[in-house]
Amino acid sequence: MKESNSSTQSSPEQSIFLPGWVWLPEADSSQPQHSTHTTEISAPATELLPNANNKIDLFKPLRQWLDQIEIQNSKLAHLICKLIPAQCPFERDVVLFGRKLLHIPPMCKLNPFYEQVVSLRFRALCYLADECGEDVTPYC
Repeated sequence: MKESNSSTQSSPEQSIFLPGWVWLPEADSSQPQHSTHTTEISAPATELLPNANNKIDLFKPLRQWLDQIEIQNSKLAHLICKLIPAQCPFERDVVLFGRKLLHIPPMCKLNPFYEQVVSLRFRALCYLADECGEDVTPYC
């Protein structure tokens, strides 16, 4: 085995050096083994670095399933637009005697499927507007 040094530049100011081991096939014994090998890696730095949390994403299959839902029926599109609100229903301002005492922030972003659900609603709205030619302002 021979050690291979590789480096990747993600930006002009930042360089990442990734040493690693590379298995090289055995060369003929008649050839001298004086050469060194360098491998250039051209992948984004986020793919090269190990996951800091080393956690398995248990929600990934459900996220992929939600992303793959295709809207092909106007009844389904209307149902999705009615069920998924345009704004977080939990965000509130607590007002007493005309003075704002407290602001409750939106809790929807705590939902692990927030991006997929919002994307599904958007696809349903686009289907109604583009394919069916309907006015979607009541859902906004």
